[in-house]
Amino acid sequence: MRIAHLLLTSRFAGSERHALELAAAQAAAGHAVTLVLRKAAAQPRADAIAQRVDPKVKVVLVPDLFAAWHARRLLQRLQPDVAHAHLSKACHALRGLRAPVLRVATLHIRYKPRQHATLDGLIAIAPWQLRAVPAELRARSVQIDNWTLPRAPAADARQRLRAAHAIDDGTVLVGALGRVERSKGLDVLMDAFQRAALPNARLVIVGQGREWRRLRARAGKDVLMPGFADAPQDWLAAFDLFVSAARSEPFGLVLLEAMQAGLPILASASEGARHLAAEIGNPLLPIDDVPALAAALAAACATPPARRHYALERYRIGSKLVEVEAFYRAGLARLR
Repeated sequence: MRIAHLLLTSRFAGSERHALELAAAQAAAGHAVTLVLRKAAAQPRADAIAQRVDPKVKVVLVPDLFAAWHARRLLQRLQPDVAHAHLSKACHALRGLRAPVLRVATLHIRYKPRQHATLDGLIAIAPWQLRAVPAELRARSVQIDNWTLPRAPAADARQRLRAAHAIDDGTVLVGALGRVERSKGLDVLMDAFQRAALPNARLVIVGQGREWRRLRARAGKDVLMPGFADAPQDWLAAFDLFVSAARSEPFGLVLLEAMQAGLPILASASEGARHLAAEIGNPLLPIDDVPALAAALAAACATPPARRHYALERYRIGSKLVEVEAFYRAGLARLR
């Protein structure tokens, strides 16, 4: 099968990781896979995308200006069997595409009519997303859970990172990881941590985004904000407790990554956390509730829970790859 993935963002984060892992797994399974990126995604930056692409996947770069238009013209020439869009600009590239190609998208966030209504099918990463999809399109769509790939941290990651920031073994390192944006509720986490006034704990927020400078300006001395991490698994090894205070989290790939690291988790009742509640184990916390999160932090840090094993077999890419291919083949059969 000839598959073209479209990803017209410029910085690497969870949705980009999903798209690259899917493309790599499909190429390893014998499909001819092309990944269409903007030129900005190939800049020499730590958080760029192109350098992370599997060698089996062919990369084609389009200009940054009018990237969706250029991507659409490229697809007209490539004539793949499947054009699979990830995030908004890539979805716009599939509008008006005249080639006889199956046009699909993954709902990394939520259904948006302007982006998704004219497509041939959608992949929802969590069941709640399908409720907003019109019935006719929903009948051509499918829900497939996200996945996580095991990534071992460096052997010295925990000791190295904690020593670099003067964090001794007796300090509970409370961690958050991901895009620093309002939807992630990191301001709520910071306020709750400061309210709890924990003498034996420090907070680290790993990642970058539009809210980074604003949060950095109000962070106290017990809050670390190292920015983008090229090896997030190293920071997860350094954490003692993982917190997601998200106002909105469509699936919560970062929650799977925290589980992969065996971390105890405190999470707000975002859409994704509710989907993963059975695996998380701890009761979910109200969204935007600083006192509730402060109390939960105080209780967790008073008696730090040990790392644990999570049953993640259903969140491995192998079975998801089979489901995605079946979705493609059903869509292609409808086109014929």
